[in-house]
Amino acid sequence: MPIYKILSALLDYPEQDLKAALPQLRARLAREPLAEQERAALEGFLAWVEANSLTELEAAYVQTFDLTPEHSLHLTHHLFGDDRGRGPALIEMTEYYREFGMEPASEELPDYLPLILEFAAGLEEVEARLFLTRSVPVLGRLAANLEKAGSPYAPLVRIIENRGRLARIAA
Repeated sequence: MPIYKILSALLDYPEQDLKAALPQLRARLAREPLAEQERAALEGFLAWVEANSLTELEAAYVQTFDLTPEHSLHLTHHLFGDDRGRGPALIEMTEYYREFGMEPASEELPDYLPLILEFAAGLEEVEARLFLTRSVPVLGRLAANLEKAGSPYAPLVRIIENRGRLARIAA
């Protein structure tokens, strides 16, 4: 399970499986080549998940992502809001996924960050980072909004942003 798959699971709606998988996630993270800052952020988030009940996690998720538009995990929302320009961007993302043989699940829009991370998990590390560079400005805005709200999800988004930013610097 590459780091992007782990981040996808952590940023998706929390379910009982997440709580049950904490020991496996910790074991996987121990084997994952991560920067110390990334490891500390992930361990802190897992500790937060462990310390809260599933009901508390669900409530925090809904409050954070579903009820606060500036925290939306649908990245094109941060660029277009509900403007008509969002439609072509979503179509372009779907076509991009299809070029790589991925058919996005019909119940989720292609700009949903956990779905983007699932796609990145199927790429080589350098490709994944380059893919994420396109989203760096939006990820930075999202992370800043989450930090301002004191959200435990903010460090996860910063990890993703920084991985894309590092690819941009190396390119």
